Amino acid sequence: MAAEEPKVAETETPSEPPPAPETVQALVPAEATKDVAEEKAIIPPPLPPPEEKVDESKAVEKAPETVEEKSAEGSINRDAVLARVETEKRMSLIKAWEESEKSKAENKAHKRLSAIVAWENSRKASVEAELKKLEEQLEKKKAEYAEKMKNKIAMIHKEAEEKRAMIEAKRGEDILKAEESAAKYRATGTSPKKLLGCF
Repeated sequence: MAAEEPKVAETETPSEPPPAPETVQALVPAEATKDVAEEKAIIPPPLPPPEEKVDESKAVEKAPETVEEKSAEGSINRDAVLARVETEKRMSLIKAWEESEKSKAENKAHKRLSAIVAWENSRKASVEAELKKLEEQLEKKKAEYAEKMKNKIAMIHKEAEEKRAMIEAKRGEDILKAEESAAKYRATGTSPKKLLGCF
C-alpha cells in the first residue's frame, strides 16, 4: 500500500513533477519490495476483511485529503496566477486599444485642423485677392476722377483767364474812351454832362 500512495499523489498533483524511479525505490526499502514480490509470486493476496477495508479507505481518504489540500492550494495559487496573468493580459489589451483610439483621435483631429488651416488660408487668399482687385479698381477710378478734376480745373482756369482778359480789354476801352472824352472837352472847353456820382 505504501507503494500505491505515492502513485495516487503523483496522479492528483500534475503541477509537481513525477519523482524519479530512483527516489521511489529509495522511499521503499529494498527488503520490503522483495517480500512483496515473493508474496505476489507465491500466494495470491487474500481479500481483506470488511473492517480492514474501512480502515484502508480511511487511510486512503486521509492521504488524498492532504494531497487534495496541497493540490487545492496549488490550484488556488495556480488559479490566482492564471487570473493575474489573464487580468494583466486584458489590461495590456485595453491599454493598447486605448493608445490606438487616442492615436486615431489625434490623427483625426490633426487632419481636421489641417483642413481648417487650408480652408482658412484659401479664404484669406481669396479675400485678399478680391481686396487687391477692388483697390486696383479704386486706384483706376481715382486716377480717372483725378484726371477729370484736373481737366475741370483747367477749364475753369481757362474760363477765368478769358473773363479776366475780357475785363481788362473792357477796362482798356473805357479808359481810352474817358481819355478821348476828356481831350474833347478840353479842346472845346465845355464840361461833361455827367459828373462823377460823388457830387
